Order: sequence, then structure tokens, then C-alpha cells
Amino acid sequence: MKSPDDYNNELERRERELRQKEIELRLRELDSDVNGKNIQFYQTTKDQPDKLEKPWKQKTILGLKLFGLGVAALVAVRIASVLAGVIIVGMLAFVAYKLFFDNKKA
Repeated sequence: MKSPDDYNNELERRERELRQKEIELRLRELDSDVNGKNIQFYQTTKDQPDKLEKPWKQKTILGLKLFGLGVAALVAVRIASVLAGVIIVGMLAFVAYKLFFDNKKA
């Protein structure tokens, strides 16, 4: 008669063998699936934009960006100069008011 340990060991051995057979069967199925299909490969090519159009378009866009930046800088300088003028005139008016028109009650 077999002991319970021998019986358990035998069951574990059979389970391992069964799992190993299942794994081998699954691997064979996967291998047949992969090798059985006709996979089509397509030759890819790099997109080649027109060589003649590209340089002048890029230069035109760069020129327009530079022109826009210049216009924005000029507008910013004009606004800053007008604002500085208003501040200077306001400060002069305030100083004149304080010097000539402010009543000293002391």
C-alpha cells in the first residue's frame, strides 16, 4: 500500500506532466498560427516634398515672421513712449500744483 505522501507526490508529478503537455500543445498551436499565416510586407518610401517649393516657402514664412516681430516691436516702443510722456506730464502737473496752488495750513 502507498502512503498518503506517496499518493500526493504521484498526483503532483502527474499535474506537472499534464501542465507541461498543455504548455507544449499551446506552443505548437501558436507556432502553427504564426507560421501558417501569409504576412504581406509592403515596401515603405519616405515622403519627398517638392525640392523647388520648399526653400522659398520657408524663407517667405521666416521673412513674414521677422516682419511681424519688427512691427510688434515698433508698436511696443510707440506705446511705451506715449505712456512715458503721459507720466512725465502728469508728474510735472502734480509738482506744479504742489508748489503753486496747494495751501499750506501750518
